[in-house]
Amino acid sequence: MSDIQRLLDVMARLRDPEEGCPWDVEQDFASIAPYTVEEAYEVDDAIRRGDPRALCDELGDLLLQVVYHAQMAREAGDFAFGDVVEAICDKLVRRHPNVFGDVKLDSPDARTRAWEEEKARERADRGAGGVVDGIPLGLPALMRARKLLSRAERVGAVPRDPRHWEPRFERALEEFRGQLAAGDGGEPQAALGEFLSAAVGLAWSAHLDSETALRDASARMEAELRARHDS
Repeated sequence: MSDIQRLLDVMARLRDPEEGCPWDVEQDFASIAPYTVEEAYEVDDAIRRGDPRALCDELGDLLLQVVYHAQMAREAGDFAFGDVVEAICDKLVRRHPNVFGDVKLDSPDARTRAWEEEKARERADRGAGGVVDGIPLGLPALMRARKLLSRAERVGAVPRDPRHWEPRFERALEEFRGQLAAGDGGEPQAALGEFLSAAVGLAWSAHLDSETALRDASARMEAELRARHDS
């Protein structure tokens, strides 16, 4: 028996209505989704901590989430784990014509453009060809803003040029300050949103990742707090 087949069999047993675990049996896609997201973050945490033993464990937990969803889909007659594997293999081959075909891509930028063009074709085939289709609502806000900017650039809505974003950033900052000074009569929440959006745009125009930058800043704050209060 293969390792993956053993996991599939374990999951099927856990979901068995008569002999399985009552908690596992009563779950559905919506109730399991938060755990799936959480496990992905725990994989990220293990990588950031440079802990390969924890990474191995967390990857197993994340794989369990895939198997869990696939088992529920199999029970509903929608698809099974094998269909998931086949779909991702087909997608990887389709999105890498430079590896599995005869397409020549002479730079990383050309590779990125080809990847995005293929993703756009896939969205169009699914009837989701709009410029913002396929960007998950559940993404962290900074990450989603960055993806929206990349889509906007593709259709010529915004330039990836700091000269465009620097004055917008300054205006948004001044507006935010003004709304704070206005007190109860202002709308600081909306102004803060515009300021953060402009900050993400400025970082994106400089080829910087706002999500990573904020994570790193939070890590530095955490280290300072630990040093101050745990010593």
